Amino acid sequence: MSLDVSLIRKYHVSYDNGKTLEEKEEEVFSANITHNLGEMADNAGIYKACWRPEEIEATKAKHILPLLEKGYEELKTKPDYFKQFDSPNGWGLYKDFLPWIEKYLTACRKYPETIIRVNR
Repeated sequence: MSLDVSLIRKYHVSYDNGKTLEEKEEEVFSANITHNLGEMADNAGIYKACWRPEEIEATKAKHILPLLEKGYEELKTKPDYFKQFDSPNGWGLYKDFLPWIEKYLTACRKYPETIIRVNR
């Protein structure tokens, strides 16, 4: 099982003096990661931001940005601490989670107004 996260940008297709005829969605970021990293994420303070943003009333990327920034710095500066949460079966390792968070963080910075979608 995995966590799938997406950032969705909505935009309007307009004609006739700015009258909106249609709203479209565009996925600007998509990534998945194993649920085995949940404990590591929790200890970095980013579990709810990644897995359950609705529980912290986060609907847009900008809402989780401060949490991801702080959690990423924690992960980056304390690798030995976080490696203790590596999954014994090898599916869910620090070495995979850190770059995943970095990519998600970069996307949230680039698209702060996008809508967060998660599939667990």
